[in-house]
Amino acid sequence: MRSRTSRLLSRSLLALGAASLVIGTLPAGAATAVGLGTANEFSVLAGSTVTNTGPTTVTGSLGVSPGTAITGFPPGIVGGTIHSADATAAQAQTDTTTAYNTAASQTPATAVAVELGGRTLEPGVYRNGTLGITGTLTLDAQGDPDAVFVFQAGSTLITASGSRVNMINGAQACNVFWQVGSSATLGTSTQFVGTVLALTSITADNGATVQGRLLARNGAVTLDNNVITTTACATATTTTAPTTTTTTADTSTTVAPTTTTAAPTATTAPTTTEASGPTPSTTPTTATPATLTGGGGGTPTTSLPRTGSGLTVLAIGGAVALLLGAAMVRRSSTI
Repeated sequence: MRSRTSRLLSRSLLALGAASLVIGTLPAGAATAVGLGTANEFSVLAGSTVTNTGPTTVTGSLGVSPGTAITGFPPGIVGGTIHSADATAAQAQTDTTTAYNTAASQTPATAVAVELGGRTLEPGVYRNGTLGITGTLTLDAQGDPDAVFVFQAGSTLITASGSRVNMINGAQACNVFWQVGSSATLGTSTQFVGTVLALTSITADNGATVQGRLLARNGAVTLDNNVITTTACATATTTTAPTTTTTTADTSTTVAPTTTTAAPTATTAPTTTEASGPTPSTTPTTATPATLTGGGGGTPTTSLPRTGSGLTVLAIGGAVALLLGAAMVRRSSTI
């Protein structure tokens, strides 16, 4: 009974493991970016020859070393520089070898089935003896623009006609690397993404496009009406600086007009000149004893103010004086 149960459990585990290779989103071991050194400037680099048919466009440099043959340019167009067996191409081949070995040695690698089409893969390292793409392979960076994908093919990489690599959630072509133990073939009209590091040769069939690089160590790179676009990784930018400069400028200009409005207050001084005027018959409420004496006709016999409040003060003063006087009389009579 126990042995039968063990066999059933083993079969279940095997089935589960096989299913994980066929469907779903696959996690993998952490991958690190592969440094390309001077090979970074090359869109195409071969070991023996570079051959082109049709109006291929290469945005970066193109080179060959130790071979010398480059044919098909023109009609092909190279945006960078063509290097044939010169010191630059030789150094780029040395750096390609280093990058190839770095990609091949990354561990731990998650084993995947040959067919990658129809999968959604997270950042990581993936490996199989042969890798192929039919349909669409989706690479999900999960919001991390620095996420790295490394694929290790022990022998070949082959894509079917019309296949494509789709990048989502911040994935960048500059962080996708394909290490191939022999040769890579990109089928007709394939939309491919990443840097191919092949030990032997690379072939891009008619109409295939590449966001990345085709770097072959020992063999040839064969092109046919292709577009190979090589771009640097995008970096984050900050937009906060302009807001600080504009707000400071506005506040400094609006404060200045307040200083000019204070000047008109000094023009109220003419009110003092009216007091010395020759018109003593102005409104009684503003007249003062000083204005009566300034008439030039002599000092009036009655110079007391005519306001009600002045008479009241005098009356109160007289009453107080009478009371004090009466008090003194009583005191003297008592004595």
